[in-house]
Amino acid sequence: MSSEIPHPPGIPILGNVFDVDPKDTWNSLIRLSEQYGPICKINVLGKQLVFISSVALLNEICDERRFRKCVTGPVVVMRDLANDCLFTAYDNEQIWGISHRIMKPYVSSATVSANTSFTDMATVIPDLTKKWTSSPQKRVLFANDLARLLMTSVVQSFYNQRIHVLDSEESPPLIEAWESITQEAMLRPTRPKLLTWLFHQGKFTKDIQLMREFAEKIVKSRRDNPSQDRDDLLHALLHNSDPVTGEKLNESRIIDEVVTMFIGAATSANLVTYALYYLLRNPEKLSKARSEIDSIINDSTDQIKLAQLNNLSYIEAIIRESLRLSATAPGFNIEPIPTESKAPILLAGGKYQIPHNQAMIAVLYTVNRDPDVFENPEEFIPERMLGEKWDALPKGARRGFGNGKRECYGKMWAWRWSILTLASIIKDVDFEFADSEYRLTSNGAFTVKPLEFYGLVSPRKR
Repeated sequence: MSSEIPHPPGIPILGNVFDVDPKDTWNSLIRLSEQYGPICKINVLGKQLVFISSVALLNEICDERRFRKCVTGPVVVMRDLANDCLFTAYDNEQIWGISHRIMKPYVSSATVSANTSFTDMATVIPDLTKKWTSSPQKRVLFANDLARLLMTSVVQSFYNQRIHVLDSEESPPLIEAWESITQEAMLRPTRPKLLTWLFHQGKFTKDIQLMREFAEKIVKSRRDNPSQDRDDLLHALLHNSDPVTGEKLNESRIIDEVVTMFIGAATSANLVTYALYYLLRNPEKLSKARSEIDSIINDSTDQIKLAQLNNLSYIEAIIRESLRLSATAPGFNIEPIPTESKAPILLAGGKYQIPHNQAMIAVLYTVNRDPDVFENPEEFIPERMLGEKWDALPKGARRGFGNGKRECYGKMWAWRWSILTLASIIKDVDFEFADSEYRLTSNGAFTVKPLEFYGLVSPRKR
């Protein structure tokens, strides 16, 4: 017989509405998951939500023979920005397959490993290290500067255009608009529609317009400047046909997918920010990382080359362990694949059951701290992410980029960018806490980041 899924007590009609702070959603879900175990549920205004918090259960619901990505809640709101793009398309929408087949070759492992893709990254990343080493010492907000670097890298790598946002005094409007849109997407499903229309719709519409206009300028620049053209992602969006259907993307969908790249890429900047935090909290790991870099890159004035990057195994382990402790895409939604049967879905060998159409949310913060998989799960131990130890981890412990056909399709680019950026900083920059008493706090929507994490940066003393 199945056991009841654990849940907090609720109140009549409202249920558990006060157990989740809409302005701090992910931390609310983490607290519930930590308290109620590997699976729990809440009821909000009559709607049941189920949360998954163990490696074993996550591995089970990532079986694509039984489950699929669920597009619901905040992701549906994001369709106002990017319509039926790769990130927001429903499972039954044909356009997802068309767009994916056109775009996937340009972010594949082979493409990301090619010299052109690496050169694009390597050309842009020194802008950050030069900024951070241009004076004896300066105070920086790590997440802010890394977000600007990431935006510059995306535009250069995928669209062969250069933007200059790293040195601007004010926060780039595009970043502000993106953060505002994602926060609104998290809040909107829990807010009365009348309040949304009266007090929030105007700014939401304005932010969407700003992001789409930015994408339109990228497309127009390519069309107006044929010399920019090359066989890259933007070229594919503009000119390539789906090899299966023969269809091309219309103008609106081209803009959708340009915008999509910013939706997905934002996690990488936050991942490197978390890595810097964990290294400062564990200086012996930073010292070990520096030793690896110095042993591979003999000349301190050289930029990191592709062959050298591939040998930075400890740097990659740092990124993996940072992603484990602070999954920057903090979760994803899964639902049972619809069938004619309306029978309950059994989980954990029948221990639990859910309705046939029940959406589930994987809470990666608690999944990645599963004590059945990770010894001392709160500790930052990159060594457990090296070589065979990484390979031996259950698949459910390696879901930082989602699952299956709907996982982050640009994960290879994001991974390479994160390793190169972190290695470049460690190689050339001395960094420390601006406030030695700082304690990590995080928040966010589709991606989470450290809040108010300021550092002091200076040229590395050798």
